Amino acid sequence: MKVVAFNGSPRKDGNTSILIRTVLEAIEAQGIETETVQVGGKPIRGCIACYKCFENKDRHCAVGKDMINDCIDRMLAADGILLGSPTYFACMSPEIKALIDRAGMVSIANDTMLRRKVGAAVVAVRRAGAVNTFDSINHFFTIGEMIIPGSRYWNMGFGREKGEVKDDAEGLEIMKTLGENMAWLLKKTVV
Repeated sequence: MKVVAFNGSPRKDGNTSILIRTVLEAIEAQGIETETVQVGGKPIRGCIACYKCFENKDRHCAVGKDMINDCIDRMLAADGILLGSPTYFACMSPEIKALIDRAGMVSIANDTMLRRKVGAAVVAVRRAGAVNTFDSINHFFTIGEMIIPGSRYWNMGFGREKGEVKDDAEGLEIMKTLGENMAWLLKKTVV
């Protein structure tokens, strides 16, 4: 079993990364392999609505000049997908949005190819907008017929400056619980 996490923050080792790492440590403690892919700060563009993915049906985006197809391949190879984002103007980072739009469109074009994978959102936030970010990321999982594990609260951690989320004890506990629940669910659903 494997979980792939995508860090949508341009701060490679910032608050989003700390939250993702907390989830993955709990998953790894259950013997499940993990991987983190840095997408934040990378030159990724959004979907151009060319619909070539519906014609090609090759499990890839026709716009192949960035890392999106590599991300899609990693999603396909994984049993679980974790999408982490900081909160920008009450929503996700543009890189996570581009990944969602393009991977989501390719999935739908290819018979909902991410169906029944386990997916979870992780959100870093300074003060407000985290619930909208959390909900928006979860829309990708639900439209893709994926299974979302819960935690003891919504999957968010608070902190503005780099590393400040480490002071959010409740947020870190939420991430740990999310990792435990994701591992449990993977063990129940992956054959």
